[in-house]
Amino acid sequence: MFRYFSGFCLENEEELFGQFLKKKEFNVSGFSYGAIKAFKYALSVKTRINTLQLFSPAFFQDKTTEFKESQIKLFEKNKDTYTKIFFKNISQGKNLNKYFNLGKEKELEELLLFIWKESDFKILEEKGIEIEVYLGGQDKIIMAQNAYDFFKKFAIVYYFKEKGHIL
Repeated sequence: MFRYFSGFCLENEEELFGQFLKKKEFNVSGFSYGAIKAFKYALSVKTRINTLQLFSPAFFQDKTTEFKESQIKLFEKNKDTYTKIFFKNISQGKNLNKYFNLGKEKELEELLLFIWKESDFKILEEKGIEIEVYLGGQDKIIMAQNAYDFFKKFAIVYYFKEKGHIL
């Protein structure tokens, strides 16, 4: 069964990645925060997974603790303003209103504090899971080059220089 995990403050946005999605049985995909959820899912299930697709995975292990704490405080202070700025930074001019689903502070904390571990990638490799990562060079949410340098050791990485977070 195909599984897709949505990004922070989003729901049902998988159609945005239709040109890349492998909607086949035994494939799992996720966007941004959803990439973390998809990754955790692949680690935890005993069922077969052929391909794990991570679209603009939330990669913040290159950010300072102060940056992460400030993001959480800004969200706590005014969710509406935080979300408007967030959507402006991910949208690249696309209207994403129909996908909006106000995120929770717990989700923001999880995506900011998540650490992608080499040992977890080895587990997925042992399970025989092919990992694909999709990154946009114009991403305003994550440092795409840092993410590329990290993920290239474990995955096939597609790097689109002229694309942003929503590829």
